[in-house]
Amino acid sequence: MNLLRALATVSGMTLLSRILGFVRDFVIARTFGAGMATDAFFVAFKLPNLLRRLFAEGAFSQAFVPILGEYRNRGSSEETRLLVDHVCSLLAATLLVVTALGIIGAPLLVWISAPGFATEPDKFALTVTLTRITFPYILFMSLVALAGGILNTWSRFSLPAFTPVLLNISFIGMALFAAPYFDPPALALAWAVFIGGILQLAIQFPALKKISMLPRLSLNWRLAWSDPGVRRILLLMGPAVVGVSVSQVSLLINTIFASFLDTGSVSWLYYADRLMEFPSGLLGAALGTILLPSLTRLNASENHGEYSKLLDWGLRLTLLLAAPAAVGLAILAVPLIASLFFHGAFSVEDVFKTRDALVAYSLGLTGLILVKVLAPGFYAKQNIKTPVKIALISLSATQAMNIAFIGWLQHAGLALSIGLAACLNAFLLYRGLRNSDIYQPQPGWPAFSAKLLVALTTMGVILSIGMGPSMNWLSSPITQRVIHLAWLIPVGGISYFSTLWLLGFRLEDFKRRTKD
Repeated sequence: MNLLRALATVSGMTLLSRILGFVRDFVIARTFGAGMATDAFFVAFKLPNLLRRLFAEGAFSQAFVPILGEYRNRGSSEETRLLVDHVCSLLAATLLVVTALGIIGAPLLVWISAPGFATEPDKFALTVTLTRITFPYILFMSLVALAGGILNTWSRFSLPAFTPVLLNISFIGMALFAAPYFDPPALALAWAVFIGGILQLAIQFPALKKISMLPRLSLNWRLAWSDPGVRRILLLMGPAVVGVSVSQVSLLINTIFASFLDTGSVSWLYYADRLMEFPSGLLGAALGTILLPSLTRLNASENHGEYSKLLDWGLRLTLLLAAPAAVGLAILAVPLIASLFFHGAFSVEDVFKTRDALVAYSLGLTGLILVKVLAPGFYAKQNIKTPVKIALISLSATQAMNIAFIGWLQHAGLALSIGLAACLNAFLLYRGLRNSDIYQPQPGWPAFSAKLLVALTTMGVILSIGMGPSMNWLSSPITQRVIHLAWLIPVGGISYFSTLWLLGFRLEDFKRRTKD
């Protein structure tokens, strides 16, 4: 399997999803702006989304994919099939209970996640209603994560990467055409989440059936519990939940802090986070997706040399692509926000408040993506305890920085603490891989870093000159903003990659193959 081609495939599908995600946010910003309704919805959506990332795409995937990969590489096809059946049966039963509890306990969940809303009864009541509608999303998306783990283990990366597109389509359709028929209109956004979850789950069935891995649900949970593979997954999930929860708990605590700040703070952080997630998902999630199954195969075959080389490849590629994304987001913060969101109810103040959060987030973008590359180095070896310890240190650092920054930076301080903690997390993961002799850097890192710095400086200067004064982006028509941005971003990208080419970088240097 050509890993660079696989990365391009996953990134391409993720790019489509992110583009539609920006269309989605454009529609939401134009229709609802940044106020009570959006604050209520973003808090309501954050709860099931947090659980999805925590259990489904986080802890579950980290525990499930290495064990499934081991079964596929060392066991029989029937043993692998039974493992999938047992895991799916237990997961579905557990999720039904969690979903029911979430719907019943929505008022308590909202009070915990956004206590500042309790002083505004209308806002609190709306958030509770939206939470009850969106909460089944955790059921749908956890099963989608199960399907994605199976398909990725079989090197079927395209469909899992395409799946999020359906949620964005649901959002766009409901916000544009259904919102006027709801009272309040924000209910349409909650139902978009519900419908999007169903669509994402339904599309998995044909692909799973094609590889003969469509799960067969069973009510014989005692048999599932007795499966050694299931028990190993559950044992790994314990520490994995703690590890993955760190970033999600940090975001939740940030929401709690933001709920006490000026109205709109939750929304400003959300819109900034959406822009940051574009390169994070495009590169970080894509690299993590293809690296974990490949590292698992190398670990199963005890090929330690290639294991280290694959990690090195991932780190270089991350720095090569994540660093310019971080610089670009920081410099082009106002142009991006003005072009995407400065319409309708979205005000000038909203632009600059979102800008402050985005610049703060961008300082930690490279660290955030590096974590997604470094952590699989431990997960593939079924070592989850080390990343957990590091994650807990990062969580403590995040809260200390929240307290230090929030007084004078307000919502931007919350974003800055997340970014800096991600850099700390990445550094500690790197040091852990080195100290345990899992990863040994390949030759050429000093020259690589120096050339990268020259290219980044060149791109930064060109973007700064080409952008012009920030206020021009707020006074010019939308068409002029879009046209300006449409040529400015490619010029920045061309300057960066041209500089790298002149310094000796070639695409062939980053091609890498592994056994499928």
